[in-house]
Amino acid sequence: MAVILHIDSSARSNRSITRDLGAEFKRQWQAINPDDNFIYRDVGTTPPDFISEQWVAAAFTAENARTDEQKSLLSLSDQMIEELSLADIIVISSPMYNYGMPATLKAWIDQVVRVNKTFTFDLERGDFPLDPILSNKTLLLLTSSGEFGFGINEIREGMDHLTPHLKTVSKYFGANEEHEIRVEYQEFGDHRHTKSKEDAYLAIPKLISEIANKYNE
Repeated sequence: MAVILHIDSSARSNRSITRDLGAEFKRQWQAINPDDNFIYRDVGTTPPDFISEQWVAAAFTAENARTDEQKSLLSLSDQMIEELSLADIIVISSPMYNYGMPATLKAWIDQVVRVNKTFTFDLERGDFPLDPILSNKTLLLLTSSGEFGFGINEIREGMDHLTPHLKTVSKYFGANEEHEIRVEYQEFGDHRHTKSKEDAYLAIPKLISEIANKYNE
């Protein structure tokens, strides 16, 4: 039995491509794996707090030395890290905003990528002192963009700061396997957008079969 953490991050509560993709993924997954557990967090409509100087100080204070105020500052972070720790599969539904991720999703990342909780820090490791604590998770990105052609050798290569950012930081989520389903051409609204959406929905059952087999062997 698998645990799936699903993060929605679109500012839209309606007419959201990524929310619809996430809902369809959940529907199809549960139809095949009804006993699996979904943990859901909507950072788009209920954003986490941005971290502050006081938050950082609390995170770097030894747990047994924290004040009640510091414990309170970290309480939401603790809760979200617990959700992340429980998950076998992490589904992040995110639109591309200004070539990057929504600020609310970045706020979630800053709350869960935390020293001595999801990574350790040791300068004896040389130029790479950070090391993930969590492992063996699968990351699925469900993304959308108004434009198109962000891949290698495509017209907007290098302009996508959503997917590369998420894939880079995902090792601190414990992810060692990554997948993406993307819808493009949203702002054009033409046949290319329609085809992109159709292809995305067709990709969902194939990917579910691939991932589910890993966790239900």
